[in-house]
Amino acid sequence: MTFFKETDALSGKQAKAYAIIDGRVEELFYAKALEATIEKNKVDVPVLGKTNTAQRAAGWSGSGTLTVYYVTSVFRQLMRTYIQTGRDFWFELMIVNEQPGSDTGKQVTFLKKCNLDSVIAARFDASSDDMLEEELPFTFNDYDIQDQFSEISGA
Repeated sequence: MTFFKETDALSGKQAKAYAIIDGRVEELFYAKALEATIEKNKVDVPVLGKTNTAQRAAGWSGSGTLTVYYVTSVFRQLMRTYIQTGRDFWFELMIVNEQPGSDTGKQVTFLKKCNLDSVIAARFDASSDDMLEEELPFTFNDYDIQDQFSEISGA
């Protein structure tokens, strides 16, 4: 019988993330969480003689949220430039998942043509002992998996 080895489970704390903005690489060491989702767009395909409505894929969309500690002005400045000039901005996100000691190896994912939906212009909360954070919702138009996890065999 094959079992999953606990040493192959990945810790999110071991991840690394980078933003590539106008060719400049910004290490997101102040990032707390990231989740990017690909959703298929489907259209109805009514079929004569069937009572259900079948569907088929007709494209996709990518969206996500990057949660960071409120310690950088990089994304606020990009949004400020957009407000002042009308010139929108795109960037790439590179996410590296790797767990030392795991047989899974590493996965390196690129989210391409990322575009922020919103940023927090300013923030404080005097009633909380928690660290300030901000969520940066974004969309992306393409993605690539540069390195893939190794196939694990179990024990």
